[in-house]
Amino acid sequence: IGSVICSLFICKISSIGTLLMIALSISRFHVIIKQKIKGVTIIMPEILYEIPVNDIFDRPCECPVCAMKKKLDDDEVAFAMGPSYMEDDIRLTTDKIGFCAHHMQMMYDFENRLGLGLILNTHMQNIIKNVETLQKKKRNGSKRLFAKDTGSALSDYIKQTTSSCFICDRIKNTFKRYLVTTLYLYEKDSDFRKKFKNSKGFCLEHYGMLYDLAPSHLSGQVLVDFTSDLNETFLTNFKRVQEDVSWFVDKHDYRNKEASWKNSKDSLPRAMTKVNSILSEN
Repeated sequence: IGSVICSLFICKISSIGTLLMIALSISRFHVIIKQKIKGVTIIMPEILYEIPVNDIFDRPCECPVCAMKKKLDDDEVAFAMGPSYMEDDIRLTTDKIGFCAHHMQMMYDFENRLGLGLILNTHMQNIIKNVETLQKKKRNGSKRLFAKDTGSALSDYIKQTTSSCFICDRIKNTFKRYLVTTLYLYEKDSDFRKKFKNSKGFCLEHYGMLYDLAPSHLSGQVLVDFTSDLNETFLTNFKRVQEDVSWFVDKHDYRNKEASWKNSKDSLPRAMTKVNSILSEN
C-alpha cells in the first residue's frame, strides 16, 4: 500500500474481555478497529478530508466552500473525460443518467472532443430508444373537457433525465463530507478555528448550508460559538464586497475620474461569488 505506520495497543478490560485497537495512519487517514466479543466496529474519522479542507482555507477566497465544490467539479470532469468513459459500466451509467448543463459545459471546455462525442452519441441513442418506446403509451390524463392532465410516463422520463447528472451524483456525498469536516475541524482544531474566523467569508448559498448543518454535528457552547463566528464572518465580508461594488459604481461618475479605484476593480466577479456562488478563475 505504500508507506504505512502501524501502532498496536492492547488493553485488557475485565468486564468486556480483550479490546484490540489498531490505529493505522496512512497520509493522516486513520481507521480504528474495535474488536468486541460480538463483532467488529470500524470507525472512520473525518481525518480523510482534513488536508483538502485545510488547504482550501489557507488560500484567499471569497468562499472556501465554493472552492471545495470547484475542486470536486474539476476532479470529476477529469475522471468523466479520462479513460473511464471507455469502461462499459461507466458508459451504461452515463447513457442512462446524463449530465446537467453546468457539467456538460465543463466537459466541452475540457477539450476532449472525441471523448465527449462518444459519450453524447450513446447517451442520445439511449434517449431516442426510450422516447420512441414511451411515445407509444397513452397519456394518463382524463378525457373529460377541462380535466387536468396528470402527466405520462414520457413526461416523467423527460423530467428525470433532464434533472439527473452523473457528476453531481458522484460529488454529492464527498461535498457533504467536506462540510462536515469543516465543522469537525472548527470544534477540534484551534488553528483551524482561527483560519475560519479570519477567512473572507462565504457565498449566500454555502453560508446557509453551514448554518443549517451545524446543529446536526455541533452542540452546546461550540454550536453557539460557531454560529456567532459564522454569522459575523459572513456578514462582515458580504458588506465589504458590497461596499467595493458601490465604489465601483461611484468611480464611473465623472466627478471621481481622478480618484483611486481602491479595491473595486475586481468587485463584480467577487460579488458574483458572494451572491450566486460563481467562483472566478482568477
